[in-house]
Amino acid sequence: GLSTPSTDQFRCKNLIERATGYGMQGALIDGNNVLEVYNSIKNARDYCIKNRKPFLIECMTFRMRGHEEASGVKYVPKELFEKWAEKDPVDNYEKWLLKNKLLTKEHVEKIREEIKNYIESELVLAYDAAPMKVDAAAELSAVYAPKTHSHNITVHDNSHANFSGFQGTEKKFIGAISDALRQSLLMHSNLVLMGQDIAEYGGAFKVTRGMLEKFGEWRVIDTPISESAIVGAAIGAALMGLRPVAEMQFADFVTCGYNQIVNNLAKSHYRWGQHANVVVRMPTGAGVQAGPFHSQSTEAWFYHVPGLKIYYPSTPADAKGLLMRAIEEPNPVLFFEHKLLY
Repeated sequence: GLSTPSTDQFRCKNLIERATGYGMQGALIDGNNVLEVYNSIKNARDYCIKNRKPFLIECMTFRMRGHEEASGVKYVPKELFEKWAEKDPVDNYEKWLLKNKLLTKEHVEKIREEIKNYIESELVLAYDAAPMKVDAAAELSAVYAPKTHSHNITVHDNSHANFSGFQGTEKKFIGAISDALRQSLLMHSNLVLMGQDIAEYGGAFKVTRGMLEKFGEWRVIDTPISESAIVGAAIGAALMGLRPVAEMQFADFVTCGYNQIVNNLAKSHYRWGQHANVVVRMPTGAGVQAGPFHSQSTEAWFYHVPGLKIYYPSTPADAKGLLMRAIEEPNPVLFFEHKLLY
């Protein structure tokens, strides 16, 4: 927060109390003690690697300047600055090093002089630098990752009157989507499916029926009822080299995952060059008497978000081909499936 004290925001005394609610281990530490922070983080890291579980650390510290330079610090009581100034982490660590004869005053002065000279030399470079020239083409090209093809997929659509040649099988729209997921699971060993009730139950529309038995619980994953967590976990999985396909049980529920999609998933490549090959499947649209919270068409909400690709198939051939292509796409894809077509 910028100016509102945590005591006015939370009922708990310390945020570490939240760890219990999430079934996590946690620790409350002095965030201004360099050695305590270092050792606590090291121990927590070792715990996470060994147990494959998260660990929550709350570091007690204080912001001595504004949230950003423009806001200033007028809203902070003066006595708090006086209290926390005595806990300055750099000053106290320096005193500890001197007390334990790990550092001399001469060494301290030498370090300060080196830092001062370094800052001065960098300022000279900054002042002499030419004005930045913005290349619009370069900026636009950075929004999406370049396409790569790991498999050569050709889809023949025999649904059009003028089509001649290869005759495919007759398939329902929903069956085409199931086939695309099943074949992609066979083609990509790093592909995982994530969503509510998609494993043993087979999904609300039975798209993933039978896939748990064939591919196992580490590739067909039931998630908690938290769309934000589903998309967030999918982003993390993508960063670790997996190909996640996350399902919103109904497109309407994407509101609970909107922040993850718009502010994290869509901007991943532009902000730091990191691929985000996540497919978000969304049963969408009206016509099946599902009521106001299960019948909305939400694709228009995302049209103005750079970094996203939107696929919206209308035939079984479109559905199968586009879904398999979406799974190979290095960029995030929102895949809308109209329920009335199922």
